[in-house]
Amino acid sequence: MADVLFADDVSRWFEVGGRNLMAVRAANFQIAEAELVVVLGRSGSGKSTLLSLCGGLDTPDVGRVLVKGRDVASLRGGSREAFLQRTVGWVAQNAGLLPLLTAGENVALVAQIAGEPEGEASRLAGLALQATGLSERAEHREDELSGGERQRVALARALVRAPVLLIADEPTAQLDSRTAAGILGLIREAADSGTAVLMATHDEQVAAIGDRVLRMEDGKLTEVSTTG
Repeated sequence: MADVLFADDVSRWFEVGGRNLMAVRAANFQIAEAELVVVLGRSGSGKSTLLSLCGGLDTPDVGRVLVKGRDVASLRGGSREAFLQRTVGWVAQNAGLLPLLTAGENVALVAQIAGEPEGEASRLAGLALQATGLSERAEHREDELSGGERQRVALARALVRAPVLLIADEPTAQLDSRTAAGILGLIREAADSGTAVLMATHDEQVAAIGDRVLRMEDGKLTEVSTTG
């Protein structure tokens, strides 16, 4: 299968107290279609920085990140924004829903931002909520949803644009084990349906759903295992 994400000798550092702190050190890896790659590491190891680089939210100091063959850092302005909106879906620890909107409106808004007309955005939102088991909760606002339901809305929001790359940063960190298992099952289904998935976690058990596991320590990646 074709590579969706290719990280080529990627490094990122930040100046702290007059010294350069290496957050990511010469990372090299790729993710193919229908592959779920997990980055496993403790808090502060550089996982979130790596995901931000891969998703186009940050730019490497050295190296390059290619998504579908395009160097993300070379994109500018509207073309960069449009490319990322249509290509990358994000799920984080905090669902980050807009509290005044219903679950359906939260999901539809993302589709509209990506360029879909209102009617089509609503249709796609309905399909995404159905896929995450939330059709009956579409008219409920954030304060009427459980933590697990909020995270499923966030996943529906990420998937509504049918991204080629899904990035999940500690998506189950604030959930109980049963609810977390449901979210992980949905992420696994997304990968099995053809989406490339990059997920970060500090939990060895969560990492077990990956096709490959990369351990991150002090910004350095090493491959742990290949499952399946």
